[in-house]
Amino acid sequence: MKIRHSIIALLAVVFAGGVQAQDSKPADSTPKLATGLLMKQGDKLVFAPCRDRSYAMVDDISPGRALTAALDSVGLAAGKKLYVELFAVVDGGMVRASGLNVARSEGRCQQPGGNVESWRATGNEPGWLLAVGPEVVVLKRLGLPDVNVPGTTPTAENGAARFNAHTEATRLAARFEPGVCHDTMADAVFGWTATVEVNGQTLKGCAWQR
Repeated sequence: MKIRHSIIALLAVVFAGGVQAQDSKPADSTPKLATGLLMKQGDKLVFAPCRDRSYAMVDDISPGRALTAALDSVGLAAGKKLYVELFAVVDGGMVRASGLNVARSEGRCQQPGGNVESWRATGNEPGWLLAVGPEVVVLKRLGLPDVNVPGTTPTAENGAARFNAHTEATRLAARFEPGVCHDTMADAVFGWTATVEVNGQTLKGCAWQR
C-alpha cells in the first residue's frame, strides 16, 4: 500500500519522550512536548519540528488563546521566527497546542537536557541561573561562588514542581509553578514561574522543563 505524502505524515513531529503511532491503539490525547520553529503566515501558525523537514499547522486550544498572546509578546505577530517548546497533541495532522514550556526569538533549535538536566530556571537583577539534574543541582549567581548540592528529581504538587536539597553548608529549595513568565532581557517567554531559596535569600524568575 502506498503512503500518501500529505500533511498527515506529520506524525513524525519530534516529541520529548517519543511517541509511536500504532493502528491497533487509540490516539494518545495526553499533551507531549513538541519542539521546533514557529512562524506566522497570515492568520495561520506554521510549525517546523526540529531535526525534521516537515511542517504543520498549529491550532491554539489554550484557554482564551493565551498561548498565542504569549508568543506574540516575543515577536510572533511581528513576523519573527521563534524557537518554541509546546505542550501539544497531534490530531488529524494538526498540532493542537494547549500550553507553553518556552519560546525564544532566537529562531534556532535548542538542545534538550537529556539525562543531565530536568529543569532550568533563570532571573535578573541580580542575574542567576539554576540547573536541576539527577546528579547535581547548580546555582550560579552574578558575582558569587557557584552553589552545588546533590541532584534531585522535583516532585509534582498541584500542578507545580518543587524540590529541597542541602549540604552541611547550604540549603536550597525551589518551586516551579505554571504561569506565563517573561524575561525581557532574553526576549523569551516561559510557561513557569520560579521561586528559589538559598540560605535565606529568595530569588524570583522563570523556569522551563529540560
